[in-house]
Amino acid sequence: MSFRKFWFVLIPLALGSAIGAILNLTALSNPIIVLKIDLGTVIFLFGLILSTIIAMITFVKFQLDSIENEALEEAARDRRQFISLLDHELKNPLTAIMAGLANLNTDHQQSTLDSVETQVQRLSRLVGDLRKLSDLETRSIELGRVDLAVLLQDVHDLSEDRAGSERLISLSMPQAPWPLPEILADRDLLFLAIHNVVDNAIKFTKPGDTIEIRASEDGSNVRIEIADTGPGIPADEVDQVWGELFRGKGARGIPGSGLGLALVQAIIRRHGGTTAIRSQIDKGTIITISLPVRIVTEL
Repeated sequence: MSFRKFWFVLIPLALGSAIGAILNLTALSNPIIVLKIDLGTVIFLFGLILSTIIAMITFVKFQLDSIENEALEEAARDRRQFISLLDHELKNPLTAIMAGLANLNTDHQQSTLDSVETQVQRLSRLVGDLRKLSDLETRSIELGRVDLAVLLQDVHDLSEDRAGSERLISLSMPQAPWPLPEILADRDLLFLAIHNVVDNAIKFTKPGDTIEIRASEDGSNVRIEIADTGPGIPADEVDQVWGELFRGKGARGIPGSGLGLALVQAIIRRHGGTTAIRSQIDKGTIITISLPVRIVTEL
């Protein structure tokens, strides 16, 4: 941050120094003023001056923060508008292409048509994920009582069906001295977020790898970890995996839109939670979701 724009703050000091130097270094009359003042008044004046300085600093900082927040909000609005326009512009052509492909079905062209259809379906998923991401940042979420233990069991069961017998998917949750608490959340969105992470682990692991869903609670937060023994993520990509449309080197040849983890992060943030990731090459990855435990009242 540049402070050049606030040079005027030094004007009183510069003027005072100049006048003082002139009076002390020239032959001009420079009378001495003797002032008697009680200690209480001195302390009062010192407090007044200090409060004035603090108020000025606070005001300037507030102005700078306001400018920065306005810039961030404007950037977020522009980004949402771009995603919305992109969704609109892609949706209609994709629908027309899919309808046209359905009417073309000759044996000679079948392999080409299958390839085109695969890419169109990929674009359709991308458009759908973009729409979800845009909606997440604007629409209100429907909070309700969510039994986290039941939700995690549902995610585990659906993921086991998807992975088949090729990967071991385990679920561990506390039972003693008490089970996981209920939380206030949008169940559908929370299910989507956690399932996306587990589905990612399934896509990036090999047959024989292990995926663990672990949950714990510390009184103020619920912590959910999805760990796998997959290939891991390079250190220079770890901070980028939450970015929209990011596809790392290891994602080549693996279906996906590059928006899965961006959706996860957006959903968890809307719930007041946080996400984190740890990974080591050839050892695996742990993605952590932390959600606040709010007091659940009768809704």
